[in-house]
Amino acid sequence: MAEAPSPDLPAALPAGRLRACCDTGHFRFETTATLADHPGDLGQARAMEALRFGLAIGHGDYHVFVLGEAGCGKHATTFRMLRERAADKPVPPDLCYLHNFDEPLHPRLLMLPAGRGAAFRADMQAFIRELKPAIEAALGSAPHSERIEALQDAHKAREDAALREMSEQCAGEGLVLLQTTEGFVFTPARSDSPRPEAMASEVFDALPAAERERLEAAVDTWSERLAALLDEFPDWRAGLRESLVKAAREALTPALAHLLREPRARYADLPEVPAFLDAVEKDVLDTAVSGIARDEEEEDGDSEEGARFPRYQVKLLVDHAMASGAPVVFEDNPGYGNLIGRIEHVMQQGVQVSHFNLIRSGALHRANGGYLVVDAERLFAQPYAWEGLKRTLRSGEIRIEPPAEAQGWSGALTLEPQPVPCSLKVVMIGDREIYYTLMEHDPEFAELFKVAADFDDDLPRTPENEREYARLLAMLARAAGLLPLDRAAVGRMVEEGARIAEDAERLTLHTRRLSDLMREADHYANQNGAACIGRGEIETALAARARRAGRYPAQVRESMLDGTTLIATAGARAGQINALVVVELADERFGYPTRISATVRLGDGDVLDIERESDLGGAIHSKGVLILSAFLASRYARHQPLSLSASLVFEQSYAPVEGDSASLAELCALLSALTRLPIEQRLAVTGSVNQFGEVQVIGGVNEKIEGFFDLCAARGLDGSHGVVIPAASVRHLMLREDVVEAARAGRFHIYPVSTVDEAMTVLTGVPAGEADARGLMPRGSINDKAARALASMTFAHHAYAGGDEARRKIRGHR
Repeated sequence: MAEAPSPDLPAALPAGRLRACCDTGHFRFETTATLADHPGDLGQARAMEALRFGLAIGHGDYHVFVLGEAGCGKHATTFRMLRERAADKPVPPDLCYLHNFDEPLHPRLLMLPAGRGAAFRADMQAFIRELKPAIEAALGSAPHSERIEALQDAHKAREDAALREMSEQCAGEGLVLLQTTEGFVFTPARSDSPRPEAMASEVFDALPAAERERLEAAVDTWSERLAALLDEFPDWRAGLRESLVKAAREALTPALAHLLREPRARYADLPEVPAFLDAVEKDVLDTAVSGIARDEEEEDGDSEEGARFPRYQVKLLVDHAMASGAPVVFEDNPGYGNLIGRIEHVMQQGVQVSHFNLIRSGALHRANGGYLVVDAERLFAQPYAWEGLKRTLRSGEIRIEPPAEAQGWSGALTLEPQPVPCSLKVVMIGDREIYYTLMEHDPEFAELFKVAADFDDDLPRTPENEREYARLLAMLARAAGLLPLDRAAVGRMVEEGARIAEDAERLTLHTRRLSDLMREADHYANQNGAACIGRGEIETALAARARRAGRYPAQVRESMLDGTTLIATAGARAGQINALVVVELADERFGYPTRISATVRLGDGDVLDIERESDLGGAIHSKGVLILSAFLASRYARHQPLSLSASLVFEQSYAPVEGDSASLAELCALLSALTRLPIEQRLAVTGSVNQFGEVQVIGGVNEKIEGFFDLCAARGLDGSHGVVIPAASVRHLMLREDVVEAARAGRFHIYPVSTVDEAMTVLTGVPAGEADARGLMPRGSINDKAARALASMTFAHHAYAGGDEARRKIRGHR
């Protein structure tokens, strides 16, 4: 068997590949003040196409869901497109509610051309102000008063004449008609009195019996006649009331005709308005002449004049008088009532009551005929809001009803306004998780929101896109009222955009983070009295941000420096390795090393994940550990049992561990423990690995490298420290300037590896070794040592299984 050659270590990356600096030479400006604004849709061609399609298609169930990560400009871009489209669309009609004189609990809907709703409301308010004086003037006029007095006098004279005639007729039979406190009565009359007077009871008792009987019979007869006459009086009074009503109507009709003449002429082209005015006129006549005065009611809490006749008011629900184009409405608090509308109540004599003037519009009313924008997360946080929105979109009408009535479990009596026909486009904005959850679990969502506009998180970093990026930054700066950026500052923002994107070849589209950074840099530029934001202000803002978020990472690093957390950055040890992890707290990420240790022993091929056994390991991490077992068996035990047991643990780890980015470090620790080859502690490792030993890309590579660099720098860089990363992650490198400078000076190194063999070679200084034509590994190589160690374990496992004689052979073999 050939001896293992001297190790051919993978070369460390040159400093120029650790950070893709922006070449500002291709910028044709000195500051962004001279740049035109970018439309804002940079890198969003697919999303914009979907958005245009969804807004243009006329079918009612093609609403749009805009999805993407928070801060990528979804709202600004969506609103810009909506306003552009809305400007060319007609203004929708005004929405009004009117009192329903036939069914007061069912207010009538009135739709008027834009602007005429407010005019109609003003005309009715003017009518109401003039109504009471007009009624008082008409009914208090001298001709009307004389007519009423004449009617009343005639009625009274008729009653008096009838009674007088009866009194004269009964006198011939010796009776007199008297009016008492209890009514009219007949009684015998005195014969010796020149005037009709009642006979005294003593005189009546002294009369002969026959005379008394005659008088009593006459009293009964005339009493019956009187009762018949008095029965006619109500009909006579009803006739009087009819005459009075007729007189009042005839007096009021000209006054009302005068008050309503202009409104009738002004709204003659709108049939529903004259019909309402006819109903108002009829109601005024009915209530005024019957003495039913409602001018004392203060139902709406409006001005005293406006509340005198609330039934005649116009409830202007939506006013488009000042609008141009279709409405674009963003509902920031999309609760049920704010979306659908609501009916308010007032207390009257301890009872809640309502009327059509207490109907309040919702966002759907205001957006009707245009576009409604809602945030998905806020919508689903509100009870009944999503169900109410779906019901409106399905039915095509906005039905204002309290949630209790909407759910069918309230028996309270309330208004039922006439539904409003609904024709609008809903644009819901949310993240991808909400969208895919709704698509999977709510079939009605898929039926209503058939267009998804998916916003990208980044775009390719090319010279052309960098120039467009500069225009985007110029637009963001102007929108926030910031100082312009000079060329160097734009270059630094481009570099930061690549770092946020975690890819040196791409640029982030998270405009919120870019805007926040420019605002902070603008603050320092103003403090310095600068005319524009320079690279120095960007660097200052980034450094200040790192300091603000640096308490926890500083504590972690301090615990390593004082020995509380055991992390070695010098020496070598078998079965022990520095892995790198990344933590995200409050939108800030930082990395730091953690120690992984591995032990191996004779066993049945199990790799014990202590993190999983202690319920601290996540599913992805556990999957990574299982892959290690598969790799070991595939490479070293294809024709024999894998007769080892191993354990892996994150030392001094007291929090859940998730992800597979430490699987390369775990495998290297296992191989080190198996071969007894020590691993250099001056190096740290990150990367995931598959069953074939290939190293795969991981996230947070910049933060992980910088975390280990900071620890090594605090202890003192001696030119031996470095980090092993996946070769596929090299394109993601956008390291800090101090790390790049240390690498350029040879004080820190980044080693890209593609396989676990390369990683082990870097970590141990021993060649991994490749099998020859016979499948044999070079003697002394890592793979040779691993294969021999596993073969020995397999032999021992079989021997121990064979009993005492086999064990004696083992001792002899040894």
